[in-house]
Parts: sequence; C-alpha cells; structure tokens
Amino acid sequence: MAKYLAQMLLVGAQVVGRAFARALRQEFAASQAAANARGQTGSQSTTAASSLSGITLQEAQQILNVSKLNPEEIQKNYEHLFKVNDKSVGGSFYLQSKVVRAKERLDEELQIQSQHHRERDPEHKPGT
Repeated sequence: MAKYLAQMLLVGAQVVGRAFARALRQEFAASQAAANARGQTGSQSTTAASSLSGITLQEAQQILNVSKLNPEEIQKNYEHLFKVNDKSVGGSFYLQSKVVRAKERLDEELQIQSQHHRERDPEHKPGT
C-alpha cells in the first residue's frame, strides 16, 4: 500500500512540475514579446497597448468594474480591489497582480486618448 501511495505522490509531483515548467515557459515568452513590443518605435496604438500590458481594454474594465474611462472611478476601484486582495489579509497575489495590470492598461488607454485629443485639437492649451 505504501508503495502505491509513494508512486501516486511521485506521479502527482511530476505532473505539477511539468505544468509549472510549461507555465513558466509561457510567461517567459509573453514577457519577451512584451519587451520586444516596448522596444519598437512608432506611435502606440490600442493593439500595442494591449500587447504591452497583456490584457484587453474590455478585460481591464471588467476587472476594475468600470464602464467608462473615468480616472477618479478607476483609482477608487483600484485602491479598493488592491487592498481587498492583499495577501496579508487573506487575499490572492494573483488577483492583486491582475488588478495592477488592469489599472496599467486603463492608464495607458487614458494616455492614448489624451494624446489623440491633443493631436486633433493642437490649439487647445491645458489649463485654459
């Protein structure tokens, strides 16, 4: 009986090890792709912003539970979700990192929209 239990544990450890190695390779490949995308020159588009942060605009809005790109609402929801998912209060580091990535993606989108607005209206001066 102990022999079978040891074999089951060994097989289980191998399966988990392989899955971890595969996930690590995928994460490394995604990281390399993001680094390459950051290194490219040219204007940043919505597609490029998605590839940099790894999530789409819609996914980021769902994670932070915002329907419109309102910086105050984004910040409020981000702070709440970041605190709730803190590992020290029993939260999940994975979920906390998704919240951070969602905030980064929405911040990128706000920056892109601001840049497009300035390009369309060059005579508009900030603060006037």
